[in-house]
Amino acid sequence: MSALDSLSRDSAEDLLLPRDTTRSVPLMLIRARVAVMSRFQPLLAQCGLSEQQWRVIRTLAEADNLDAREVAERACVLGPSLSRIIKTLQARRLVLRRTDPEDRRRVMLSLTPAGVDLIAQLTHQGSASYADFVREFGADRIDKLLDMLNDLVELRQK
Repeated sequence: MSALDSLSRDSAEDLLLPRDTTRSVPLMLIRARVAVMSRFQPLLAQCGLSEQQWRVIRTLAEADNLDAREVAERACVLGPSLSRIIKTLQARRLVLRRTDPEDRRRVMLSLTPAGVDLIAQLTHQGSASYADFVREFGADRIDKLLDMLNDLVELRQK
């Protein structure tokens, strides 16, 4: 008998703390992230990138010249971590950091040509892994999953 089995709980408590962790949304989201990223971590490691660094350059590839706060939010990185990541990416000449001339308090970030080249390289090299993932999981299921995840994220914004 587990510690959870000994608790007297109602169905609302079962949703909050399910008896089986495979029915816990937060834990399953983390497990899904690990499962998906395990396909791409070796490629990132070959390029000397952490997952956080990848998320930052991937975000900058999506929309050039972003405010640092916007990058942190879109890349799901905390501000202090972003500062450290940007220093590392600047040292590798992958990211350019500038002060906004209209608002000197604002820091603007963009990819350098080397950063753009790295994104292109990773996209090319990762395409086979992503194609395998799509084939195994299914394009329709991926689309549905992304729609549901976007809906979930939008709940936070309400």
